[in-house]
Amino acid sequence: MEIKILGTGCSKCKALEEATRKAVTEMNLDVQITKIEDITEILNYGIMTTPALVVDGKVVLKGRVASVEEIKKIFK
Repeated sequence: MEIKILGTGCSKCKALEEATRKAVTEMNLDVQITKIEDITEILNYGIMTTPALVVDGKVVLKGRVASVEEIKKIFK
């Protein structure tokens, strides 16, 4: 599984990254997490509002911070 966190570095983007990393740790997943801050690359995903979460190339969350539990459900 490949996970990307899209965001320009704002507090919400950092909160989504933290929650995502916590969910991955709690689920004991062996995944690669990449943080993308380049606005051009973010726009290539069709994202107009950050933060966003991309799993295996598919945007699964955008424009808000999800809880650790919600992120776990996305990963299942």
